[in-house]
Order: sequence, then C-alpha cells, then structure tokens
Amino acid sequence: MRAIDRATSEQYATPSLLLMEAAATNAAREAVTLLTEGSLGSHEANLHGKRIAIICGRGNNGGDGAAVGRALWRQGARVEIILCGRLADAKGDAQINFEIARRLAAGPDRSLSFIECDTLSTWNEVAARLADCDLIIDALFGTGLTRPVEGAHRAVVERLVQLREARDRSGVSTPRILSLDLPSGLDADRAQPIGPAVRADVTVTFTAPKPANVLPPASRLNGRLVIAHIGSPGELIEASPSRLFLLEASDARAWLRRTRYAPGSYKNSHGHVLVVAGSRRFTGAAALTANAAMRSGAGLVTIAAPRSAIEAVAARLMPEVITAPIAETAHGTASVEAVEEVLTLAERMTLIAIGPGLDASDEATRRFVREVIVRRRVPVVIDADGLNALAPWPSDLRGSDVAPLILTPHPGEMRRLIGTAGDEMLQDRVEAARDFATKHELHVVLKGERALIASADGRVFVNPTGNAGLGTAGSGDTLTGIIAGFLAQELAARAQNSDPIAAVNAAVYIGGLAGDLAARARGMRTMTASDVREHLSEAVLQLDAEGELPS
Repeated sequence: MRAIDRATSEQYATPSLLLMEAAATNAAREAVTLLTEGSLGSHEANLHGKRIAIICGRGNNGGDGAAVGRALWRQGARVEIILCGRLADAKGDAQINFEIARRLAAGPDRSLSFIECDTLSTWNEVAARLADCDLIIDALFGTGLTRPVEGAHRAVVERLVQLREARDRSGVSTPRILSLDLPSGLDADRAQPIGPAVRADVTVTFTAPKPANVLPPASRLNGRLVIAHIGSPGELIEASPSRLFLLEASDARAWLRRTRYAPGSYKNSHGHVLVVAGSRRFTGAAALTANAAMRSGAGLVTIAAPRSAIEAVAARLMPEVITAPIAETAHGTASVEAVEEVLTLAERMTLIAIGPGLDASDEATRRFVREVIVRRRVPVVIDADGLNALAPWPSDLRGSDVAPLILTPHPGEMRRLIGTAGDEMLQDRVEAARDFATKHELHVVLKGERALIASADGRVFVNPTGNAGLGTAGSGDTLTGIIAGFLAQELAARAQNSDPIAAVNAAVYIGGLAGDLAARARGMRTMTASDVREHLSEAVLQLDAEGELPS
C-alpha cells in the first residue's frame, strides 16, 4: 500500500494530501450512514446534535481521522479530535491536518475541539466522556502496527474495547465505532490478533483490503467492511506483487458470462461429471454431491457407487442423474476391482469427483482411491474419504495441466494431508494452503470460515461469502458437487483455453452466496445442505440474470 500511494503521487501527479482528503471524504460518508442507520444518498446530511469523538494517532491514520472530523463538523456534528500525543511530534500530511483542526478549534465555534492527549491523566479525563458520544472514530493505528499496543496507547484501545462490551451487554446502540483502514491493535498482515484490539461496527479500508480485513479471526473485529477507492489507478493495484486476493461478485459474474449457455448447445456442451462416492453405510453424501453437480449446470452427471449401495443412493437422487454400480468389498465399500470400471467410465467423462461417503476405513478402498488418482487422465476433485485415503499425501503424487487435482479439505483433513507438521503449519492457513498447493502442483480449497482457494502457481483467493449455517452435515459434499459441476462446464466450454481456478473460485463464491440466501430464507440454525443446493438458482440469477433468461 505504501508503494501504491507513493506511485500514485509520483507517476500521476496526485498530491498525497489529496489522497488523504479523499480517504476522509469516503470515511465521513460511511460515518453518516452509520449514524443515521441507512444510506442518505448524500454525505452532506445534517448531523446537528450528534456527538463524535475522533481518536487519532500521530501517523497518517490519525491525519485521516482529523480530516474526517473536519468533514463531519461541517455537517453540523459536535466533534472532538483527540490526538494521542503531541502535535509537534507529528509529521508530513498528518501534521498539516492536525494543525488545520487546531486552528479551526481555536475559532469562535465551540462545536469543534482539538485536544493533545500526551499524558495518561489527560486521557483519563477524555475517556470519561466517550460513553456519551454517538460515534467514536478509531484513527489510532493504521497499517504500520507490528507489535502489541502498550503504554498509553494500550489504555486507549482497552477503553474502546470496554465501551463496546458494555454497549453489547446493555443492548444500547451507542457509541458506535468506526475504524479507519483496520481496527487499532491489529497487524495488517496477520490473521491472528497480536494483542488487544478495537472491535468496530464498520471499518473503512482504503484502496484495497489488507489481510487482517479479510482473514479470521482478525476480520471478525472489522464489523462491516467498506473498501473505499481514493484515487489510486487500478493498474497500480493490479501491478502490485501481492499473491493474496479477495474474491468479489464481479469474479463470479465474469465466469458465468464466459460460460453462458449458447444457442445450439446441448448436454455434452456443458460437461459430464462422474461422481465416485458412497458406500453401504454412507449413501447420503453421494446423493448430495451428485445432485449439487446436476443443479450447478453440468450437462450430465453419473454416479458410481458400490453395488449394495446403489439402490439406496438412487432413491435420493434427482431423476436426471445416471447411476453405475461398481465392484465392492465385503463391507460394501469400493474395492480395487472397481478401478478398471471407474477408469473405463471416466473415458467418456469431463472430470471425476471422488470421496464423499466412500468409507476409507477399508484398506482395499484406500488402494482403490490411490489407483484411480494415479492412473487418471481427466481432472479430479477429491473430498472427504478420498482425501483420508491419501493422507498423509504421497510425496510423488502431483497434479498436472492436463489432469489437474483439486482438493477440498476441511481443517482436520488438511492436518492429516500435511502429516505431523499439520497443527503448526495451519497456524497460518494462507501459507499452509499455498505451500501444499505449490509443493504438490495442485489446487486446494481449504474450507472453514472464509474458505481459501490456493492455486498451484502460488496465488491464494479468499472467499467472503458463506456463514456459520454452512457448518452442517452435507455442506462439504454439496460444495464438492458445485465445484465439479462448474469445472465440467469450464472444461467443456473452453477446452484448451480453460481456467480451472476461475471455475473453482466461481463455485466457492456462488456456493457461499447460495448459503447466505438459504440463511436469509431459513435462518442459519435450521438450514440444511439441501437448502444450499436449492438456492443455487437464485444465487446465479442474482449475479447474471441476463445470461440465464432465454432471448
């Protein structure tokens, strides 16, 4: 971000003070929305009678805060700008904004005040007044913090934490808290909080989100996240060396548009998914996966399941899904003898999805999975017992451009895939997923709060959709089916120009969006995996209604 801001000033003749003013304008707009509990369509609303405290550090984040204070004061609010330190110790643009605020506060209008809070006793006097505010703007620390706050700054953060906790206990709505760039106390580059940190109602981050804005548990402190564009050209952001990306609706929409059903297309134009799943004991997972693949838009779906399980699986399938019984062990799980049957079926398929409900407790089934993966000639999506059968992951098993591997583990499965170092590596989920994907030349969808998609080339994508209601039986099986269905469409529609990661990203985003829509309709507590599948249509229509309606 520092490099982008600097390049904006140097290459595009944009003064840094102008960037700070643009940041303040955007933040002030969100402050008005928060104060009035709704969008007013204009940031020039009348804030007469509203009391706002702005807590500023000496750096640029504090300078942003001082500029926000001026903007809200001009709209009628009573504003107290509190500099945690001495004005003489500030520098650059921040000092300019503090000096402007100090001079305005020295005028006859007593509705704006500027306080240099450089001692703990001064802070204690200020802190006693904060509970009476309508809004507190946290502009103490921005992206520069790398160690836990301490001393007087720790007292400031702890006071804001206490106010939020007291507010939540009492059920009152004020004071609201808005943080600039990220809640103070967080390290912008880390998912794990490094010490006490503010919990905001809204966080306005500038130009692009930072890791702490989007990666849990730090992201839980953001409240509603707003990404404000303040004037840096898009090409500077695109040219930055970051390998971590936040998925947006536009990404999923672009994929839907690229793979729209064209006049003259038919079932084979949209791909054929082979789902290898189920066992005598576990039939539901297989049906959930196959039904989700069918609902997601694949042209054809065939499910291969052990002979003694196929009837029970078929009873739960959509009538459009084809069934294929395969050889089984005495326990009703897929046997090694089924390898040739599956590979023969796969010759007519676009891809394979393998794992849900297979029951990998049988060594013969584990050998079956390994043989199918090693001998595959098409892409394979591997989930659940397919992953367990391969854990810890064989060092010589790789993906390829022709037959990529897409793994969809939850954290427990990921630990088993990594092996003995799994617990330690998963302390940093991004690096764990990236390391595994690049090391084994495959793609990883690491499920959980804020699913991560790690590509074999080292890119990692963070998915913002989804909710706690997805932590229910069958949601992972449903997601596997959606991923398989989207991949089948990508591969069938684009052949040699296919982009598997684009399809996987779209599947994870839209699957999470379907979960959000299901939660709104059913509530998180009572929604099921089947509800997610049934809301896929609504999710797709929300993103690309034009492409889904016949001309």
